[in-house]
Amino acid sequence: MPNRFVSAAFLGSLCVFISLLATAQAKEVNVYSFRQEFLVAPIVEAFTAETGIEVNIVFAKKGLINRLEAEGDNSPADLLLTSDFSKLQQAKNKGLTQPVSSDVLNANIPSNLRDEDGHWYALTKRVRAIYASKDRVKEGEITSYEELAYEAWYGRICTRSGKHPYNLALVASMIAHYGAADAEAWMAGIKTNLARKPAGNDRAQVKGIFSGECDLSLGNSYYLGKMLAKEDQKAWADSVRIIFPNQEDRGAHVNISGVTMTAAAKNKAEALAFMEFLSGDVAQKIYAEVNYEYPVKVGVAPSELVASWGEFKSDALNLSEIADLIPAASDLVDRVAYDF
Repeated sequence: MPNRFVSAAFLGSLCVFISLLATAQAKEVNVYSFRQEFLVAPIVEAFTAETGIEVNIVFAKKGLINRLEAEGDNSPADLLLTSDFSKLQQAKNKGLTQPVSSDVLNANIPSNLRDEDGHWYALTKRVRAIYASKDRVKEGEITSYEELAYEAWYGRICTRSGKHPYNLALVASMIAHYGAADAEAWMAGIKTNLARKPAGNDRAQVKGIFSGECDLSLGNSYYLGKMLAKEDQKAWADSVRIIFPNQEDRGAHVNISGVTMTAAAKNKAEALAFMEFLSGDVAQKIYAEVNYEYPVKVGVAPSELVASWGEFKSDALNLSEIADLIPAASDLVDRVAYDF
């Protein structure tokens, strides 16, 4: 009899132990990511090594917000990683996100680079830069976004679609600074100066400069690093200089990559831990080295290559204000028929 009681107690303890072990092993965070695997994978590896929390990720170039919306409360996703803040704001506006309160995030991420309600946070910065031909544009000949509309650049500019999120964010910032009427006149001026119909991505515009089709383009700063790293694109990059606009006044427009916690998040503690890790020194350094982006955390240096492009002053506009103006920017692009 005593042995049977001992055996039952042991089995009970064993069951409790197994249950606790299963709970400990079940610590995870599920992520939907617009960001590419090559960039996120080393960060995930470092996070799991430090915390023991597993990270499961679905990668996609598009459709993740629609997927979240269709899944509703049944969505397995705890976090959404994006490559620009317009998708973060879109998810917020659809009620697919929830606010997060974190002293760590607030300390690591400047206030103008996070949602005023705590729904999303920037993880990296990139400048919406001007690329200029080294051969056909003198140093100092163009220094601001406003000058892109000047007659001197007639037939000399290449850009991607005005409706692309990167360009819409820039247009929204111009609306914030100048009002809709002046921003529309500026956009119409750039359209007049186009060398060709807007098409392709940011790298295609630099290729257009290399081929002599145009002399100026708009593009995110990190693409310079990406082109320099590819043998078949290095000549394109070598043909241009990167210009950080408006350094004598408001500063250059910056876009971001970012993260938000979904409204359906089941693993909130683990998701918050990953968000905080993403804003910390280790992840910020990986972002900087792997994808030629600027860290958002003060004190974390950009890569040696990015640092060689020089320091820049960034526009201090709150991204939440710019995000609110994206619909107006889209309407403006349509009114000037920029893409046609």
